[in-house]
Amino acid sequence: MTLGPLMIDIGGVELDSEDREVLRHPLVGGVILFARNFESPEQLERLVSEIHDLRTPPLLVATDHEGGRVQRFNTGFTRLPSAQQIGRRHDVDPRQAERLARHCGWVMAAELRAVGVDFSFAPVIDLDWGMSEVVGDRAFHRNPQIVGSLANAFMVGMRKAGMVATGKHFPGHGAVAADSHEELPIDRRSYADIAEDMQPYERLIAAGLPGVMVAHVLFPEVDDLPASFSRHWLQEELRERLDFRGVIFSDDLNMGALAAQGSMSDRCAGTLDAGCDMLPICNNRAGVMEVLDALHDFSSPVSQIRLVRMHGRAMPAWDELRATPQWQKSMNLVTGIHEATRLQLDA
Repeated sequence: MTLGPLMIDIGGVELDSEDREVLRHPLVGGVILFARNFESPEQLERLVSEIHDLRTPPLLVATDHEGGRVQRFNTGFTRLPSAQQIGRRHDVDPRQAERLARHCGWVMAAELRAVGVDFSFAPVIDLDWGMSEVVGDRAFHRNPQIVGSLANAFMVGMRKAGMVATGKHFPGHGAVAADSHEELPIDRRSYADIAEDMQPYERLIAAGLPGVMVAHVLFPEVDDLPASFSRHWLQEELRERLDFRGVIFSDDLNMGALAAQGSMSDRCAGTLDAGCDMLPICNNRAGVMEVLDALHDFSSPVSQIRLVRMHGRAMPAWDELRATPQWQKSMNLVTGIHEATRLQLDA
């Protein structure tokens, strides 16, 4: 069985009969997990193992576990600093900040791989224009060179821990105030101005970035469709100009930003036509069922090749991980930035 283009969610901490049936559908290729799917590292490992055992090749299992305020699993997992905290350290000590980013990427990926999760949608490489609350402290910095440097270090750490990286949100979500979960953000800048937001992608793609998530943002000076539906952004910019050869993920197709893009099956058809390889649909099982019926004969051999490369590599089990020298070294750095931040707040 091949990996289909849909990435869907589940309702709780274990699979029910409907979950198992839907996850076996050939159009499904992945599962995205949220905080509601987590009770403990042991429970999470059992859940991921059951998902992987449903299919061959195994379904991809992903989550959003960036650090800071976007960290789906907490109890038992290391509390990671936000990207902004790392960026502020760069203003004081660039070499230390890059080292910290690398170790944070390693800790995040190593812990998730220890329980079987294939990858996290990280790092965020939007620029911090000081406008977007939904991005906010998830961004490393305003300077694209610094963002590229820290995101690359984070990606290197992830890779060392057996996990591939996914940069988001292409071509940039940081210069709009609207939250795409609720409405369609409109960025009225010219292409020349938007090009600055794409500079970190140029660096990471040259370094082998395996995945990119595309923003539900409209750039009317460039195209009349949101980036996730735009052949200009996905084909001419991402595939051709930037020479990206990895997986293109749309952002969640159930977001309010896409209210004008039709039914869920219309949205899937539009993003697939634009060039997306995998389409997350979250918190809308009825929409998933609609798409499974509408796209019953869809197939993309090229996407198949790209998607199988997103599977995680083997890493030490949960208890073994904490006995490694790398673990202690990384913990000292991560704990250190939390302590430094607390002292700054107390000063």
